[in-house]
Amino acid sequence: MESAGCSAAAANGAMGSPRDRSMVPERLQRREQERQLEVERRKQKRQNQEVEEEKSDFFAAAFSREQAAVGELLKSGESMEQLEEAAARLQGLQKLLNDSVLFLAAYDLRQAQEALTRLQAILAERRQELQPKKRFAFKTRRKDAASGTKVDAGPGAPAAEGVPTSPPPLKEEGGIGSSFVCGFSNVESQALEKRAEELHQRDVLLTDLSKCTIKLYGNPNTVRLAKARSCTLLCGPVSTSVFLEDCSDCVLAVACQQLRVHTTRDTRIFLQVTSRAIVEDCSGIQFAPYTWSYPGIDKDFEGSGLDRSRNNWNDVDDFNWLARDMASPNWSILPEEERMIQWD
Repeated sequence: MESAGCSAAAANGAMGSPRDRSMVPERLQRREQERQLEVERRKQKRQNQEVEEEKSDFFAAAFSREQAAVGELLKSGESMEQLEEAAARLQGLQKLLNDSVLFLAAYDLRQAQEALTRLQAILAERRQELQPKKRFAFKTRRKDAASGTKVDAGPGAPAAEGVPTSPPPLKEEGGIGSSFVCGFSNVESQALEKRAEELHQRDVLLTDLSKCTIKLYGNPNTVRLAKARSCTLLCGPVSTSVFLEDCSDCVLAVACQQLRVHTTRDTRIFLQVTSRAIVEDCSGIQFAPYTWSYPGIDKDFEGSGLDRSRNNWNDVDDFNWLARDMASPNWSILPEEERMIQWD
C-alpha cells in the first residue's frame, strides 16, 4: 500500500512539474514585453522632445528675424505704405506665434506676446506721427463751449439740445492717435455701440466703464478692455488680440486670434480663439464657446482672417499655475445650463 501511495505521489508530481515549468517562460515573456514597451515609450518621448526642441529653435529664429524686420520698418518708415507693410508683417508674426503655442514653453510664449504688444503700440504711434496735423478752429471751439459738447446720438435716439445723447469719445492714451484708435472711456450705466464702418481694422480701447453694455459690430484689429465693472461686451471678430485687464463681474463674447486676461475676477467669457487663451493674476474666470451673432457676421469673419473651424475656447494657460497634473483653480468651464444668454 505504501509503495502504491508513493507511486501515486510521484505520478502527481510528474504531472504538476510541466505546468509549473511552462508558467515560468510565460512570466518571463510578459516581463520582456513590458520591458520592450517601456523602452519604446521612452524612445518615443525622447523623439517627441527632440521634435519640440527643433520646433522651438525654428520658432525662435523665425520670430527673432521677423521681429527685427518689423522693428526696422517701424524705425525707418517715412510713408504710410511702409507702415502698412509693417502691419502686414506684424500680422504674419502673430500667426506664427498662434501656430506655435502648442509646443512653446510658458516663458517663451509670454516673451513673444509682450514683444508683439510693444510692436503694435509703436505701429500705432508711427501712424499718428504721419497723420496730417489738424489746424485749430477757434470759432468752432467757442461755439462748442457755448452750446455744450456735441456727440453723435445712437441710432434712432432723440437728441436734446445742449445735452449729450451718447458718451464722450475716448481720450487717447500714450500718444496713440484717434485716426486708428476708437472707443469709450469714463462711462456708467449706458448702452454703447460702434458700427462696422467705424471699426474696420482699427484698435479699440475701452476704459473705466461701469454697468455698461458695449456692442462692437464689424472687424476691429485689436480690442482692450480695462478697469471695467459689471459690464457686458459683445464684439465681432477681432483680427489679432483681445486684452482684458483689471476687470470684474463682466460678461464678454469675443472672437480673436489671441486672448490675454490679466488681474481680472468673476468674469464669464464666451470665446472663439485660434490660439490658447492666457490668464494671469486672475480668479473666477469661466469660459464657454462664442455664441453672439448679428447680420453680416459671416462677412466680418472672412475679413478678419480667423479660422471659424478652429476654436480653443477651453484650452487655457494660467501663468500663475504651473502644475501639469492638476487643473488651475483660477478658471473653469461655464456649465452648459448657464450658457443660455439672450444677448439682445
